[in-house]
Amino acid sequence: MKRIEAAIEFVLFGGRWLMAPIYLGLLCVVAAIAVKFFEELAHALPGVLTMSEHEFVPFVLSLVDLALLGNLTLMMIYVGYENFVSKLHVDGHEDRPPWMAHVDFSGLKLKLLGSIVAISAIHLLQTFMNIGDVAKEDVGWQLAIHLGFVLSGLLLAVMDRLSAAPPAHGPD
Repeated sequence: MKRIEAAIEFVLFGGRWLMAPIYLGLLCVVAAIAVKFFEELAHALPGVLTMSEHEFVPFVLSLVDLALLGNLTLMMIYVGYENFVSKLHVDGHEDRPPWMAHVDFSGLKLKLLGSIVAISAIHLLQTFMNIGDVAKEDVGWQLAIHLGFVLSGLLLAVMDRLSAAPPAHGPD
């Protein structure tokens, strides 16, 4: 029985490598985000000098939105790979982000939700800048969804804080 158990555990532990192609696929998504970024930039750059502030701010926000999305995806790749597949052996590399060795799955959830809240806020700001062109019920839904993300982030942070707190000592 011990040999069967050891074989099953070996296969299960090796199964973590099934996630590696998914992280490689997410890297392709980062490349696609870069393509979209430069597409937006190339499309708007020729007219940037003639843009009004009302046109320029949404343009910049769309680029920031893509950058946040790229950062979010990269963070998911690095932390997910290190936590679930294998350690990245780049400890001596000068460009290794210092947070990589310190972000666990709980920290990743908070960082992901924080990025989602930031992306949602950018979309909401873009909506408010074009408030005349947007149906009021759509603005209400966007605001409700954004507040849902914010509330989820706060609750997740509170749950993480409570689960990390040392147990309360009762009377001796």
